[in-house]
Amino acid sequence: MIFRRALQREFAQTAAAVFIALFAILISTVLIRLLGQAAGGRVPAEAVAALIGFGALAQLPTVLTLTLFIAVLVSLSRSYRDSEMVVWFASGVPLTAWITPVLLFAVPMVVVIGAGSLYLSPWAQLKSAEYRERLDSRDDTHRVAPGVFRESSGAQRVFFVEIGAGEDGRVRNVFVSEQTRAGELVVIVSSEGFLRSDDEGRRYVVLEKGRRYDGKPGTPEYRVMEFERYEVLVEQKQVLTQQARVRALPTAVLLANPDKRSLGELVGRAGAPLVALLLALMAIPLSFVNPRAGRANNMLVALLVYLLYSNAISVFQSWVAQGKLGFALGLVLPHLVVLAALGLMFHKRLAVSPFWRRRA
Repeated sequence: MIFRRALQREFAQTAAAVFIALFAILISTVLIRLLGQAAGGRVPAEAVAALIGFGALAQLPTVLTLTLFIAVLVSLSRSYRDSEMVVWFASGVPLTAWITPVLLFAVPMVVVIGAGSLYLSPWAQLKSAEYRERLDSRDDTHRVAPGVFRESSGAQRVFFVEIGAGEDGRVRNVFVSEQTRAGELVVIVSSEGFLRSDDEGRRYVVLEKGRRYDGKPGTPEYRVMEFERYEVLVEQKQVLTQQARVRALPTAVLLANPDKRSLGELVGRAGAPLVALLLALMAIPLSFVNPRAGRANNMLVALLVYLLYSNAISVFQSWVAQGKLGFALGLVLPHLVVLAALGLMFHKRLAVSPFWRRRA
């Protein structure tokens, strides 16, 4: 009992610290990306907090999986470094005795990871997509940030509005600079205009009563053209890909419509708790550290194992979605391979005594 209570307490403390660190990294990453989009005017500033929440919930199963794996690995590695493992082994406790405490700690987290993968993550993806659609469906004239230079995706056009749209829906003091493929610079200025969107989601600013200057930088040759009405493409609204739409579908909908893409998505969702459970068990043999050797070797191996495992799940998920592999085989095969590797790793650590305690 002392053995199990000590391990459970250390697992919990390490997991709490690891989760806080990983969650802070996740929030920072999502925040930086959304702040960049908000600075460019693609996302309203008031929507950043909600999108951060949805993004964090969508990635929560991955964070919990890494938390479980790292917590078990770090705790047992510390026991090796402090020679506690030697004491336990000398007391007649085999390496396989760590399986039960690890399972007692891992199974509740695996249940949470499974619920998050099957229900919470799709719900967060769906709510994030719906929220973005509501933002896009708003009056486009209210989404232009005044005083912000907006650059096109190809970095060939810069768009600036000094005064945003008011109640009349019109923008004022518009400046557009564009670099053509021929090396010419096009500058368009207008005192006012308005925004419109076509059926394909492209957004245009319609300028009225302005001027266009065409010329080559460094030369005195340029042309001036006055216009009554001029349309300039601002941006194209983001459209969810088919893969993103499938990720946002509830699990019940995927089960009710078992096409190739749905089955591929189910492989990833159903495999998440299995990945967490097998990685927690694999942390037991991976935690071996020679106190006289380097302390980071097992961490590098563990990182490689996680990357290979997660990438293998993605590959099998893609194969099932493309119809190259059956659903049952794609769901079971990668985990069976990892389970076989887990058995070999335990056998290597227990080369003298097998999986059970040797009796005199």
